[in-house]
Amino acid sequence: MYGQYLPSPDAAAYGDGMDNRAEVSEFLRTRRDRLTPEQAGILGGGRRRVPGLRREELAMLAGMSVDYVAKMERGNLAGVSPEIIDALARALQLDDAETAHLHDLHRAATLITGRRRTPQLSAATVSATLQRFLDAITGTPVWVSNQRSDYVAGNPLGEALLAPMLEDPAARRNNALFTFLSPASRIFYPEWDAGADSVVASLRSRAGQNPHDKPLTDLIGELVTRSDGFRQRWARHDVRFHRGGTKRIHHPAVGDLEFHYEAFTLPNDPALTMYAYTTMPESPSEERVRLLGSLAATPHPTGHDARSA
Repeated sequence: MYGQYLPSPDAAAYGDGMDNRAEVSEFLRTRRDRLTPEQAGILGGGRRRVPGLRREELAMLAGMSVDYVAKMERGNLAGVSPEIIDALARALQLDDAETAHLHDLHRAATLITGRRRTPQLSAATVSATLQRFLDAITGTPVWVSNQRSDYVAGNPLGEALLAPMLEDPAARRNNALFTFLSPASRIFYPEWDAGADSVVASLRSRAGQNPHDKPLTDLIGELVTRSDGFRQRWARHDVRFHRGGTKRIHHPAVGDLEFHYEAFTLPNDPALTMYAYTTMPESPSEERVRLLGSLAATPHPTGHDARSA
């Protein structure tokens, strides 16, 4: 349906890593455009062609010269100190994820002027010890993904929960591909728009941390080429930490499910994140997760379990 993936000029731009200057410039521009004078505590200021702050207003709030702000907005962070980055983040009223992203871009700019860091590839496996730990967890879906949003490992209940994604040829066991390239994702994720925003913002954060991770930048290039929805969201330069929250899923085997999830970065491999999805006690979702576990454990007449039915 979607055809073969053929790289475009947009996708090719990500092949050797992101353009740091362009990333810095666009991120700062979108953050300044977003901040209104009223939000910044600036009154008056006459007629405006754009709703956001003027460059001189940002410079005043950050306590630096207009020329210095202009230099950074052109994407040049060479010689900029972490303290200046913090001052700019405060003036732009960046949240924790945005501030961390700006520091990541600053760190990448510093590395560009020196010896390039060895790319950190997205991990594709877990240790046998971790897999035994995952398998020992029952009653709660848990799984591990990498910086690309690939499914790396999980317990049987986690695999049963994510079966629509894992078995979808368009997804290649990757949640970002599933979200933007598979029509089934809009049924599986009832709150699709919010989830899609989160997927893109998380990928943007990870790309800022690892701008030369080729598997990650290849994924971004593919999605930029193949999905208008991804491309539009990517252009916003939004970033987000994916630490916890509420997730609603419509599973084809058991119906509607509501989870509270927590995300844990694995200390021995920071490229991996473990997710645990829990339900409220005595809720319909708890009952349906039990049913899903029973279906997953039931041998299928053809010799496959219920997850592949």
